[in-house]
Amino acid sequence: MSPLDSDIAHLLAGSMLLVSFLLLYQDRMFALLNFFALHACVLALSVGWQAYLQRAPHLYITALIALAFKGVFIPVALHRIVVRLGIHRTIEAVVSIGPTMLIGMALVALAIVVMLPVTATEGVFVREDLAFALSVLLLGLLMMITRRNAVSQVIGFMSLARGMPLVVEISVAFSILIAFLVIGMFLFRIRERFDTVDLQALDMSRGEASGGEA
Repeated sequence: MSPLDSDIAHLLAGSMLLVSFLLLYQDRMFALLNFFALHACVLALSVGWQAYLQRAPHLYITALIALAFKGVFIPVALHRIVVRLGIHRTIEAVVSIGPTMLIGMALVALAIVVMLPVTATEGVFVREDLAFALSVLLLGLLMMITRRNAVSQVIGFMSLARGMPLVVEISVAFSILIAFLVIGMFLFRIRERFDTVDLQALDMSRGEASGGEA
């Protein structure tokens, strides 16, 4: 691998991490969906570049799957669900943006501290790539924890996966598709019943229902 090839691979991995932070920073629903699509496009580029470096044609198919499902189909479908549900407002968070970003930086530092010593026998590129992958995973989990809106939590969940072998990626893609359809039906049912998808409001409704029964 030439220095230029390695630099491009690092650039794409770093871009994945940067877009993960941008996802974490968003407080508007449509902006969140747009950056999720960008996240998937960078993922597809990263996998495609690895396919070129490793001379692995099957990874090109993996990149196309990531681009088609996560970059086009799912964002467009979620956009339609958001419009149908009438979610045109700021996304409420458990923790404000500033502290959330600081926590995200701490998680990236943790991923580096944990992963680099564990992979000491591997090559430098592999060690750094795994540290980036763990960082993206932790930032996706952080989004799921700090967002109250069910749609944003779904996006946080779907942003966890980074480039995988073809069979696993196909399995994940279809699993996400099935989960997405089920979640979509649940969101419509929640919206019809409670007129909101805000998880805090749903908890309050559940508490009021329990109080009424008492």
